[in-house]
Amino acid sequence: MTKILKNYLIKTPKHIGFILDGNGRWAKKRGLSRSLGHKAGVEAVRKTVKALIKYKIPYASMFAFSTENWKRSKEEVNCIFDLIRNLLKEERGSFINQKIKLVISGDISSLPKDLVESINEVLNIDIKDPKLTLNICLNYGGRADIARAVNKLIAQGKRSINEDDITNNLYSAGIPDLDFVIRTSGEQRISNFMIYQIAYAELYFPKIYWPEFNEKKLKKALKVFAKRNRRYGGY
Repeated sequence: MTKILKNYLIKTPKHIGFILDGNGRWAKKRGLSRSLGHKAGVEAVRKTVKALIKYKIPYASMFAFSTENWKRSKEEVNCIFDLIRNLLKEERGSFINQKIKLVISGDISSLPKDLVESINEVLNIDIKDPKLTLNICLNYGGRADIARAVNKLIAQGKRSINEDDITNNLYSAGIPDLDFVIRTSGEQRISNFMIYQIAYAELYFPKIYWPEFNEKKLKKALKVFAKRNRRYGGY
């Protein structure tokens, strides 16, 4: 932990969720194509991952592609998939060297076959004692996540289901619930992002677009989190 954040160590979030919003609007504001906005968004992901490791945040979830994003143009959807494919290929070595464990939340069976192969290659890397567990939400929806968990439990013969049963059958099983959720662009909604895991998370809505997010913005967000009084409904 750096000197700047040492006073906030006791209140550093264990798991941060990111809703990566505003790539298209960032590009439009600059007279650029939406594709270039998404490319800039990938660079923001790289910067943020490095900062998360620097500030010793052990878990992060990033909402990369929702079940609703299929409604976008075919060109834009293919661009997003190309960028994810290239990111996995280019950063494979970094996953190993920086001890980043990749987790995927979402139904990847509907994705292009070569993208699924790239994902599985990284998922199969054995990372012992990871510095960061990075959960990428891809073709993901929070409601679908819960429905999938319940259907898994029904298939197991469960007739009575408790909260732990659901938690242990979500895509994010083994990852602690979210402590802090950051949505860029100033929009103040959750948009079906990890709605079961978000129950007691602190929410933060900076008025910047995702391509503008970086270590400095993360540092500011962590200071905001440190000032929150998390009561968990107790008082």
